[in-house]
Amino acid sequence: MLVRLMPTSPSQTPVVYLHGWLGSASDWDAVQPLLPGLALELPGHGAARHLPEAAYSLAGAADAVVDAVVDAVERAAADHPHVGRPVLVGYSMGGRVAMTAALRHPGRFRALVLESASPGLRSDAERAARRAMDEARAAHVERDLAGFLAGWYRLPLFASLATVPGRVDATIAERLRGDPPELARALRGLTVARQPSYWDRLGDLPPTLALAGRLDAKYVGIVNAMAAAPSVTARLVPEAGHSVHRERPAAFAQTVRDWIAAL
Repeated sequence: MLVRLMPTSPSQTPVVYLHGWLGSASDWDAVQPLLPGLALELPGHGAARHLPEAAYSLAGAADAVVDAVVDAVERAAADHPHVGRPVLVGYSMGGRVAMTAALRHPGRFRALVLESASPGLRSDAERAARRAMDEARAAHVERDLAGFLAGWYRLPLFASLATVPGRVDATIAERLRGDPPELARALRGLTVARQPSYWDRLGDLPPTLALAGRLDAKYVGIVNAMAAAPSVTARLVPEAGHSVHRERPAAFAQTVRDWIAAL
């Protein structure tokens, strides 16, 4: 688990960022000047490669996140004794890890921010179908990462990326820096198909902001459904799709900052 950036305002509530599948800690570079925090790299991504097999699971990744956060907060507290419990921000796959970390380690986090993240699939049949789909995706990544990415970022889920000329090509160029076998390991172990349904456990989470872009119809529905739990607040960011923090970093940071201030 790589800690890429220490908090620049440790006397305030620390913020910890978890990227999505195919990403890295640098995915948060546009947000960091606006809402500084710790950016971690999850198993199979960035510099966090070739780890023990147990790391490539939601439980293993979640425990590693908690260990990294505890260490960072303790070091910050040595100079800033009023440092508080952190807010954990997770995007997509990172959101799955964030929920798992909060449920496995109650009280460790002050709050969660879940961007374009789902509490999981509701049935064994849905999980089995998704495992088969993600196994095919993992095999494609191992065989031809460039070909996979060319199709992946043209799925309807990412349609809003194409509204800015060159953004899709730039995103693909970034993702080509990944290691195909490691990305495939991460997908197999951290897929939503391996996540238990957390729909009935949303009330066990700390205060949670469920955030989505208004252009991402699937996740608009998911975050609105999540808001039925008293601990969850839904926010929709205009003119953004699945990757809100990359498409509209200023709006993302302002939404998160305002919500944290109101806790």
